[in-house]
Amino acid sequence: MSIQAAAPDHRARIASDGYTIIAGAIEADLVAALVARIDELMVELDVPFGTNRFLGTRTRRIFNLLARDPIFAHVPVHPSVLPVVQAVIGDDCLLSSLTAIEMHSGQDAQPFHADDGSIPLPRPHVPITCPAIWALTDFTLENGATQVVPGSQRFDRIPRKGEQPDGVHRAVMPAGSVIVYDGALWHAGGVNASGARRVGIVCNYCVGWMRQEECQLLALPRDQVRTFPPRLQAMVGYGTFRGHFGHVDQQDPATWVHPDATTDMVWRRMT
Repeated sequence: MSIQAAAPDHRARIASDGYTIIAGAIEADLVAALVARIDELMVELDVPFGTNRFLGTRTRRIFNLLARDPIFAHVPVHPSVLPVVQAVIGDDCLLSSLTAIEMHSGQDAQPFHADDGSIPLPRPHVPITCPAIWALTDFTLENGATQVVPGSQRFDRIPRKGEQPDGVHRAVMPAGSVIVYDGALWHAGGVNASGARRVGIVCNYCVGWMRQEECQLLALPRDQVRTFPPRLQAMVGYGTFRGHFGHVDQQDPATWVHPDATTDMVWRRMT
């Protein structure tokens, strides 16, 4: 079954459990190339370990990946993942952030949290963020596979500080698989007691009307954005939400990086 055909089933699982796992979503050569480039960047950028329990004192992160190398442009628009995300938060969703995470042996468990925990909306609410975690190495019980609380996206609050909820499941999956989840889902990285590292990419998407976690318009040079496919250009901000939000002098900014862009501004539809 194609991912387009399977997308409604994945969306139903996210609505029910808060998450779904797409097994074998990413081709092995892309996984290998991503790991190789992340390893190089860790050295080039001299990336340090985190300084608190949330970031992980045995975990290193590379933020703003899209600006680091052209290979990362494959991630947000990957055809095995994006249709599932769009089924959850809409075809006009945006890229909110793109981060590589390398968890080393000895990393303690992360505090439980919800990725949309900073958004001041009553809970529960409709999905407004939809992260996808790419497993670039196997995610196992021993190396800290992501802990999730099924159904917690329907809770009326976010986790309290230090809370250890009941009913925790583990997102065990082989390299090349992706877990996609509602950003309201309670989750946390597990303990890495494996003696080896765990590497992944978190590709965080948000609804088209919401402010992005990373300011893509400032993070990415316009000349680089011109090299992106049109869908990715729109996802980083060179587009509008429903032909209205994000316009500049009633013009779609998509035309700044793609002169032949087809635009449908709201004012034209109102005449």
